[in-house]
Amino acid sequence: MNKHSLQTTDKVLMVRPAVFGFNVETAVNNAFQKKGAGADIPESGLRETDAYIKLLKKNGIDVVAVTDTAEPYTPDSVFPNNWFSTHDDGTLVLYPMFAENRRMERKPAVLEAIRANFDLKRTVDLTHYEADGLFLEGTGSMVLDRVNKIVYACKSPRTNETVLEDFCCRLGYTPLVFEAFDENGMQVYHTNVVMHVGSEIAVVCMESITDPGQRAKVRESLESTGKTIVEISFDQMNHFAGNMLELHNKKGESFLIMSLTAYRSLSAEQIAFLESGMKLITPALECIEENGGGAARCMLAELF
Repeated sequence: MNKHSLQTTDKVLMVRPAVFGFNVETAVNNAFQKKGAGADIPESGLRETDAYIKLLKKNGIDVVAVTDTAEPYTPDSVFPNNWFSTHDDGTLVLYPMFAENRRMERKPAVLEAIRANFDLKRTVDLTHYEADGLFLEGTGSMVLDRVNKIVYACKSPRTNETVLEDFCCRLGYTPLVFEAFDENGMQVYHTNVVMHVGSEIAVVCMESITDPGQRAKVRESLESTGKTIVEISFDQMNHFAGNMLELHNKKGESFLIMSLTAYRSLSAEQIAFLESGMKLITPALECIEENGGGAARCMLAELF
């Protein structure tokens, strides 16, 4: 175990969308996306993002907010955690993205904001895998136990094991790969809708891991690293209850971030347990969830 690693941070980067909307390029393998009606979707996406930023700041979390540009067209820019991650040893990782219009999210203004708010020591650029049709979409594809250096990853068209091995080799992580399916038997597109790993708690839709051996491995790994497992159902996963992120503020107070949709899907017992260790922050993100197929965790790119 690397005792110097931190599981949580007090600073995140968020992108204020310019043209948020339903992305046809990502919908081919994201069953969480549903095309909403109405001309005000871009405005609703921006409204929800701004309210979310305000809510985090109110709780003492440092938010670096970057306003996106209308050109080039990047309807999913509100989910920056997929194309980059930062690590507390000063590493910035850039990831290969499945959708071509998501590759254009690597805009100068965002990269500049990362450099200005992160003590950059080295860059690991994995984007060359895009030319080979191999993808790994950041902390969407990977749920990181940063302290114990374990990557939880469910295989999908967006999570390639070759790229994952490269990431693990360069950053000193051990991969734990499994397959996860929704109740219709479709591969789940991102690991961070299946599970969340925090300092002491893991939230997992165990029934989505249909192979008993793989399910046992995930459970054993989480328990052996001291995590208390909160199991969620398919219905709760579909309401983004696996899409959580733990943060802290400068005062050392811990927070668990999830959308209002996710919060409302939880039982009173689950909520009481989660609240016993930290405060819950629950932004309303209905438009972004419906059209973007991602939720609260996807909108936060941690800065260490």
